[in-house]
Amino acid sequence: MNNIKFIRKKHSGRDASGQVSMRHQGGEQKRYLRIIDFKRDKKNIEGKVVSLEYDPNRTADIALIQYSDGDKRYIIAPEGLKLNDVIMSGEDVEIKTGNAMPMSAMPIGTTVHNVELFPGRGGQLVRGSGTGATIAAKEGNVIHLKLPSGEVRKILAEGMATVGSLGNVEWKNKFFAKAGAKRHMGIRPTVRGVAQNPRSHPHGGGEGRSGIGMSLPKTFAGKPAVGKTRNKKKYSGKMILQRRKK
Repeated sequence: MNNIKFIRKKHSGRDASGQVSMRHQGGEQKRYLRIIDFKRDKKNIEGKVVSLEYDPNRTADIALIQYSDGDKRYIIAPEGLKLNDVIMSGEDVEIKTGNAMPMSAMPIGTTVHNVELFPGRGGQLVRGSGTGATIAAKEGNVIHLKLPSGEVRKILAEGMATVGSLGNVEWKNKFFAKAGAKRHMGIRPTVRGVAQNPRSHPHGGGEGRSGIGMSLPKTFAGKPAVGKTRNKKKYSGKMILQRRKK
C-alpha cells in the first residue's frame, strides 16, 4: 500500500442526489482516513510495529506495521501490542498477540478479533475497542465463536482472525463534556418530534407542552414507530447457536 492516508471526504448524511438520507450527520472535524489492512494477506512476512496511533474514525487505536519487504500498513492495535514487536500472518505462525491465521489453526479458548465472516473478504466482526471473541468449539469445517455480545455463532474455520483482544478499553467510559465534542465527531442534534412544528414532524404543534396528539407514534416521515416494523429474520440466522444476552 503506497498511499495509506488521505483526507476523508464529507457527505453529511447525503446520498448521490444531494438529499439527506441519514439524519443527524454533518459538521465533523476535517480528518485523515487511514486505510486499515483488515485482510492481513501479507503471508509469512515479518512486520515490525513502528508506531501506535490514534484514529479519529474508529474507537480502537491503530498500529503502523513496517514489513521486511519495505511495505507499510495499518492494523487495528490489540491490547498488549508494543513498539518494536514483530508480528506475522500465515498458516503456521506462532499463536501470539497480533499474529493472524485461519481459525482452524487456533486452539479452543483462544481470544480473537478482526474475524472474517467469509474467507478472503477481510475482517468484519469484533473490530471495536476493548472487544474480543472466544473460540468455543470446533465442528468439522466450522468453529463456534462466542462474540462480545454473548451470541454464539458458527463461522467457517478457514476464515482469518487475529489473536488477542483490542485495546483502548477505556473508550466506553469517555465523558463528552460539551455538545461541541459530538459536533466534532459529525453528530448533529436529535430534536424531539413534539418540540417541532407540524410541518416538520407528525408529533409537532399544539399549545404549550402537549402530547403527540395521535393514538400511535410516528416517525418524522409519518410511518408507524411502534410494533413490528421490519422482518427480523436474516439469511444467516441459521448460523446462530445462541442469541445475544438481553
